[in-house]
Amino acid sequence: MEEPVHIAVPSDVSPSSGLSSPDGGSPADVQPAVRADVRVDPEGRDIHGEAQRIRARGTAATLVELPSGIHAWYVSEYDVLKQLLRDPRVSKDPRKHWPAWQRGEFHDTWIRTWVSVENMLSSYGEDHKRLRKLVAPAFTARRTAAMLPRVERITGELLDAMEDDAARDGTVDLRASFAHPLPMNVICELFGVPEEQRPEMKRLMDMVMDTTRTPEQAGQTAVDMQAAFTALVESKRAEPGEDLTSVLVDARDEEGAALSEKELLDTLLLMIGAGHETTVNLIGNAVHALLTHPEQLRLVLDGEASWDDVIEETLRWAPSIANLPLRYAVEQITLSDGTVIGQGDALLSTIASANRDPAKYGADAARFDIRRAGGGEHLSFGHGVHFCLGAPLARMEARTALPALFDRFPKLRPAVPPEEMAQVASCIAFGYAGIPVRPGG
Repeated sequence: MEEPVHIAVPSDVSPSSGLSSPDGGSPADVQPAVRADVRVDPEGRDIHGEAQRIRARGTAATLVELPSGIHAWYVSEYDVLKQLLRDPRVSKDPRKHWPAWQRGEFHDTWIRTWVSVENMLSSYGEDHKRLRKLVAPAFTARRTAAMLPRVERITGELLDAMEDDAARDGTVDLRASFAHPLPMNVICELFGVPEEQRPEMKRLMDMVMDTTRTPEQAGQTAVDMQAAFTALVESKRAEPGEDLTSVLVDARDEEGAALSEKELLDTLLLMIGAGHETTVNLIGNAVHALLTHPEQLRLVLDGEASWDDVIEETLRWAPSIANLPLRYAVEQITLSDGTVIGQGDALLSTIASANRDPAKYGADAARFDIRRAGGGEHLSFGHGVHFCLGAPLARMEARTALPALFDRFPKLRPAVPPEEMAQVASCIAFGYAGIPVRPGG
């Protein structure tokens, strides 16, 4: 049974109370009580080291500065983050609960594609329930199981191409040739994205994850995304199919009150973006972890551990999304150590930090161990009402891809020293920009 985390609730407020300043002013009048004195690296060059240094400060949460000067609370403890993720006093709607956004701040920065959208990712309460209800039927266990033959077919085709490339060049980039195209092709087939539009979708998703973008790049990304998803929607209006985009377009056109046009476009962005990005890094991070921990790879190849063990430990040890922006305190929240998160303050879902919390996982929390007790206990797919709908699909894709890869290439080895594999330039995503390997050993 879980030990409760004591997060104080003031006796004179309720979880459903609106956001206002203590003196009765508007939400935009609320100012942070303290300022950040820790900066998060925009390029995410040492995400786990950064988490360890922040945890060493000894507080349950630390106010940090994100790229573009955004201040947010960085939660260091697994149990505290888990409870905050399900706390009704924590919102994901900046339009209602983030005074800085209401004042017009940060609208021209990288954060706009994370918080200006109107979909499940940035909604709260009844709006979130309404939007999730429209999409949830697409990710039932039955529908996920029905996707397996497609996943197996795409996996086989990509491995065939890898084999041809390896025979010609000796080395291949596992991310570019396998880890990325597998989930991208699966989610694009699910949502009916035409082949010719997929390279643009990939480019846009890469830009969304890039937290080093300039205001000009952020603005252009928003324009390009609007154009790409509008084109997709219009094509389905003209020629509906059996895909999920057509289903959502039908829900918008037949029951307009249930879904606005912006919500439709932004929901597609979320589904296609989240539907591939998490799995890209899950597959890539799992392969990287196994190749750099050969004794762990031997355990699974010898049958002493399962591929599910590999997947869950990878999700814990190297989560695809390290830090997910943003959530907002609907009212003041006092943590068990006395840290006060002010009303209207932003919070970062610090998954990478929580997943290596020694208080939760022991002194060896930073070690990759596929036989770790309590496997599967992590926050990589979130927790509470915002738990990732696509988690079963991501797990199924990885469960198909990983054994197929090592069956086809039992001598798979890194082509460069692990320290030379550059991570993606992001403090949100955790993965490798390239994974050069030698399939023939």
